[in-house]
Amino acid sequence: MALNRLDLNLLHVFDTIYREGSLTRAARALHLTQPAVSHSLSRLRDHFDDPLFTRQGNQMVPTPLARRFLESMRPGLTQIQGAVNQFHAFDPATQRKTYSLGLRDILESTFLPHLMARLDAYPELEIVSQRVARRDMATQLAAGKLDFAVDVLLPVSNQTAHELLRRDRLVVLAREGHPLAAKTLDMAGYLSAKHVLVSSRTEGPGIEDFELSRLGVQRSIRLRCQHYYAACRVVEDTDLLLTMPEAYARIIAERADIRIMAPPAELPSIDVHLYWHKAYEKEPALIWFREQLKAIS
Repeated sequence: MALNRLDLNLLHVFDTIYREGSLTRAARALHLTQPAVSHSLSRLRDHFDDPLFTRQGNQMVPTPLARRFLESMRPGLTQIQGAVNQFHAFDPATQRKTYSLGLRDILESTFLPHLMARLDAYPELEIVSQRVARRDMATQLAAGKLDFAVDVLLPVSNQTAHELLRRDRLVVLAREGHPLAAKTLDMAGYLSAKHVLVSSRTEGPGIEDFELSRLGVQRSIRLRCQHYYAACRVVEDTDLLLTMPEAYARIIAERADIRIMAPPAELPSIDVHLYWHKAYEKEPALIWFREQLKAIS
């Protein structure tokens, strides 16, 4: 497998197929036809004597050899790309670019409207928002399958960079006309009500419950559910209370008969961080996009 027998342009094709997981999407990202990408993949398969990618449904899944090769190749490819990027500034008004952004459902609602409004002047830019399991976030960033992720503060390796985007305080929601909504909510009223807890887990406390426990009190959970939107719909039609991040609560309150109240005690804020992989942080297109994300936070 001598290097002088391998067209280095094929490495860029390999990396793009790996990142996009699809020949069609890779062709679009590379501004090539799909037959051209398929031909490049065929040459790579001949060179490595390995299929490199196998089709599973609509996805092109890398083989073990392809994964090992990517891990070895990516630092060098990134270094070459970085050297090239030094001489090519990014112009969002004229250049096509697809950004992959890892967002959970509540953050989609609070980030995407402002982001797309800000990008309205750049019609060549495409945004792909996807939910990625937290355990896979660093791997997806390292592989280039995600450009950025936005989430709460998480433990990450020293190869994953992050910075605080915003602090979102917790507020309490009640339906309009709720007996407790007519006055300032105190701890006695908060504890007298039953509550909705939003969590992907089937048991265990929410972050607000840790602070309540520290204060020596405990609230009564009537409903656990997975999504804040569903919880807000329940609150709108019942006497249950919901404690949730303020940014999303404001969005919901615009279209629902819901009252937003300050909690009866100082509760921890939700720290929202932006994550990216250090290998790509000097790419002009990603530097520009990171600034857009920071501007809307």
